[in-house]
Amino acid sequence: MKDPKRYLVTSALPYANGPLHIGHIAGAYLPADIYVRYLRLKDKDVAFICGSDEHGVPITLRARKEGVSPQKIVDKYHEINKKAFKDLGIEFDIYHRTSDPLHHKTASDFFLKLHEQGEFIEKEEEQYYDPREQQFLADRYIVGTCPKCNYENAYGDQCEQCGTSLSPKELINPVSALSGNKPELKKTRHWYLPLDRYQEEWLEHWIDSHQDDWKANVYGQCKSWLNQKLQPRAVTRDLEWGVPVPIEGTEGKVLYVWFDAPIGYISATKAWAEEHGKDWEKYWKDKDTSLIHFIGKDNIVFHCLIFPSMLNAHGEYILPENVPANEFLNLEGDKLSTSRNWAVWVNEFVEDFPDKIDVLRYTLAANFPEQKDNDFTWKDFQTRNNNELVAVMGNFVNRALVLTKKYFNRKVPESPELTDYDRDILTKAASIKEDLEDRIENFKFREAVKIAMDMGRLGNKYLADTEPWSLYEKDPERVQTILNVSLQITASLSIIIEPFMPYTAEKLRDLLNINKLNWELAGKLDILSAGHEVSKPKHLFQKIEDETVDKQVEKLKEARRRKEQEAQGIQPAKENISFEDFTKLDIRVGEILEAERVPKTRKLMQLKIDTGLDQRTVVAGIAEQFNPEDIKGKQVSIAVNLEPKKIKGIQSQGMILMAEDSEGNLTFLSPGNKTQKGAVVR
Repeated sequence: MKDPKRYLVTSALPYANGPLHIGHIAGAYLPADIYVRYLRLKDKDVAFICGSDEHGVPITLRARKEGVSPQKIVDKYHEINKKAFKDLGIEFDIYHRTSDPLHHKTASDFFLKLHEQGEFIEKEEEQYYDPREQQFLADRYIVGTCPKCNYENAYGDQCEQCGTSLSPKELINPVSALSGNKPELKKTRHWYLPLDRYQEEWLEHWIDSHQDDWKANVYGQCKSWLNQKLQPRAVTRDLEWGVPVPIEGTEGKVLYVWFDAPIGYISATKAWAEEHGKDWEKYWKDKDTSLIHFIGKDNIVFHCLIFPSMLNAHGEYILPENVPANEFLNLEGDKLSTSRNWAVWVNEFVEDFPDKIDVLRYTLAANFPEQKDNDFTWKDFQTRNNNELVAVMGNFVNRALVLTKKYFNRKVPESPELTDYDRDILTKAASIKEDLEDRIENFKFREAVKIAMDMGRLGNKYLADTEPWSLYEKDPERVQTILNVSLQITASLSIIIEPFMPYTAEKLRDLLNINKLNWELAGKLDILSAGHEVSKPKHLFQKIEDETVDKQVEKLKEARRRKEQEAQGIQPAKENISFEDFTKLDIRVGEILEAERVPKTRKLMQLKIDTGLDQRTVVAGIAEQFNPEDIKGKQVSIAVNLEPKKIKGIQSQGMILMAEDSEGNLTFLSPGNKTQKGAVVR
């Protein structure tokens, strides 16, 4: 890669329709943060851009499910996710929003420029329409059977089971996600980006020019799409939520979210530049800027083929230098799934492990799915903490500081004379820095984090080999040198782990009583001056016990069980009550003497019930499923000691007990054999 004047680094804008899990973090956000922190340590000019993607069907689906407006959904999850990133030490220069007016204007202006230049194809075609809901259906509003793997709940744009990209018309037995009815085809007008023309004119050649410097998984997926031949792609949709199409006569149409969202990088850069007195155009239009997109596997086509086509068609923007996309992270051997609740949610992790943020960052980095899918397990999380962070890095740092306190009153000792072994150790420390540079700059973060840990291994081995604790009485000058070298390695460690474990790097600086150091100092002999006073020793890491991770695995399984039960219509159990509370309920066998529908209501029925104690009136919501004539003489279970309640002007004196299945069907809870009226149900 060229050595640019500045870097513009983006991470994929997460949908503001739910919280973040560790799969998101491992895909697009932690790799970017590691890279940016490294660049900043080298004093590079960097703008690190992200924000919430607040348009599109996933937002409207969530809003519909929760019975609130899309704006309420995005306001809620924007703040939740913004905090999650901050808690994980992922430090964007700006975390913007695509619902912001500045973004709406930027996206509208971008569309209009392409429209004025004649880039779009305007055409009318048939799309699915839901007559009951009286609206066209976006791809995610259509569900059906995948033609590739026969998964029955594939969306109109993608099958989440096999990952195949689809169009709604390819689905077998499509139904509307809004009404559950079969949709009909109806004509509508939209604008399309001519990707087929771009492929022939320049796009395929541009992708081929990156065969050697882009990751194999990214280049391979791009070539797969190109080999299938790109087709024109709609940039507008029939929806109410989003950036309105800025052309007269297009009411009820918005910019398609895949067109609108990447422009969010530009609008966010504008907002950041305005706030900090910068020139945003230098980051987007100057050829001396290196644009890097960090994304997950499912975003490769948008960032490598579609967004570059948009930028090139506009004519004023630079194209991405690299798009180091990761594959998918699995969890405990199974695919991460928000729908099945099989996930480690960031906000829950932070609550459970507030002092283990860097352990998560370290474990994720060591398991990044850089070329193929990889797995996160709680056991690996525990092992890496105990066997690497505690036993290697933490052990080395603690021993170096404890011995410095014991022999030199916490002051960095002079280094009278280096042996060949000392010089060899320092040479290896310098080479670790160089190896790290190579791996980070080539987006090989898994190798990089292992190399960073090698600095701790090097220090640990050095102390084990030299055994300063057994030398002090007979050769105090040799101990001076050993501890001086050990403290220099510790200072180097505080630099090189900063991209991966910023909170630990800060703890190390506090222990060494120093400020943040420049990257170029790593591996040097004279980072700390003789006589410099370090702080009192403290442990960097604490062991994680078996019961802690066992609890997390059980929490995962329980969350999935609850989700599966919810899908089956089984409601979760309510909170426990005491035996004494239960005995307060007086449930008796009663007999329905009379029944009639409550006027001007659909669900309510007025019942006269003989409880064995008395005859009383009860109002029940059963009129949609039972006829009054059919239930006269039926024995039922009735709670007789509830406070009376007026319902539609009728005093209801009790409640009959019913079972309700996942389809909402009701069944009376009645004795198997006819029994005495007033019999107590225990």
